[in-house]
Amino acid sequence: MKIATLTLLPGFATIIESMARILLLIRHAQTEAQGAGRLIGSTDVHLGERGKTQAKALAPVLSRMLPESCLCSPLSRARETAAIAVSGLALEIEIDPDLREVDFGRWEGLSFEEVSALDPQGAERWAVWDRDFAFPGGEAMESFQERVRRAADRLISTPRQVVLAVTHGGVIRFAICHLLGLTPQQYVLFDVKPASMTVIQLHGRKGVLSGLYTF
Repeated sequence: MKIATLTLLPGFATIIESMARILLLIRHAQTEAQGAGRLIGSTDVHLGERGKTQAKALAPVLSRMLPESCLCSPLSRARETAAIAVSGLALEIEIDPDLREVDFGRWEGLSFEEVSALDPQGAERWAVWDRDFAFPGGEAMESFQERVRRAADRLISTPRQVVLAVTHGGVIRFAICHLLGLTPQQYVLFDVKPASMTVIQLHGRKGVLSGLYTF
């Protein structure tokens, strides 16, 4: 596995020296359950060995970015990533329940192919982004989007110059759409991989995507 270093991240010096406020969104590192193409949302899984290595690779990057606060999803995979990544910084990890991943309900642990065979109509509604869609026994997408908007608005409301949030792929993709003024359906344009860091420069209550780095 090739780990990105500071010297391999174009534009980092510009981002660090920028006078704009910065929001860092880190997706948790790889878990024991990833790699099988399964829907893992509210299921509480832990980091695998590769994930721990990825989280360690984030530490020197954050030591350069110097976040002034760290908010985190309550799920173990995010908390473990945050604990490793900010271990060299004097930061308290604050838990924000709104940063948790979507609850797939009865689809938790299934692959998309299994979902399509089990509930083709539901899978189609999810695929075309029916705004009234809710995962069977799980969370409604409108509710999920609303809490992501709440979390994003809290993150950008802080007076701190550099704010860090450790969360999940779905949360980050919707937060990007919210802050960049995109429609929720455009979340599919962003491939947010485990242990990636999305950098958003904030201008008022809107943002500019400055970088998306994977470790």
